[in-house]
Amino acid sequence: MTQHAGKALIIIDPQNDYFPEGKYPLWNTELILTNIKKAIGRARQQDIAVILVQHIANSEIGIAPFFNEGTEGAAIHPEITAAAPAATIVTKSFADSFEQTCLEHVLKEQGITELLLCGMMTQNCVTHTAISRQAEKYTVSVLADCCTTVDEMIHNIALNAMSTRVRLLTMD
Repeated sequence: MTQHAGKALIIIDPQNDYFPEGKYPLWNTELILTNIKKAIGRARQQDIAVILVQHIANSEIGIAPFFNEGTEGAAIHPEITAAAPAATIVTKSFADSFEQTCLEHVLKEQGITELLLCGMMTQNCVTHTAISRQAEKYTVSVLADCCTTVDEMIHNIALNAMSTRVRLLTMD
């Protein structure tokens, strides 16, 4: 299937450990979950590819505080998988979703030229992916109201820092 205008919605680390009852719950996750599901719905209506990025801790360096392979916390939130059941899943172990993953291959294979990024954590994995050296060949936008981190201030600082390199969009 040809994707709409070569766009992909990339949802970074929407995993159970970042939600209430997880090992590292973030700020404002219920609203962000709702907004991400809206973004998925719009993407599906417009035939935009949806890619889920899942962080799995590197077991070679020991047990991590969260995102350990095979744990419920490392699993992608069930409302995300329900909203995007056919999404491609890319597994990573670094903040940059391109680093040592198949993401670039997936994008090339689908003819993607524009990335719409969102997810967890704004100042870490979203930022590192948005300004990755590998992302420079794409038009990159961040859906600001579909991202979160540990608190609102760090989220806003990260968005401001990224704004010099990528376009910030909202669901409205």
